[in-house]
Amino acid sequence: MPKIKTHKATAKRFKITRNNKILHRKAGQDHFNARESGNVTRTKRRDITVSDTGVKIIKRLMPYN
Repeated sequence: MPKIKTHKATAKRFKITRNNKILHRKAGQDHFNARESGNVTRTKRRDITVSDTGVKIIKRLMPYN
């Protein structure tokens, strides 16, 4: 039985914590941020947890992380 390879693009975008939560960056940080309020900019800097439906898919793409 061959090993399942890790999907490298997924591994770069998501992080699995010790508690098996999956974190990813908030979207919309590249440009047009000058018009955003300070609160919005600060919240975009934080990592957020993936929804329950996405967890199953991401764990299949990252079997050994």
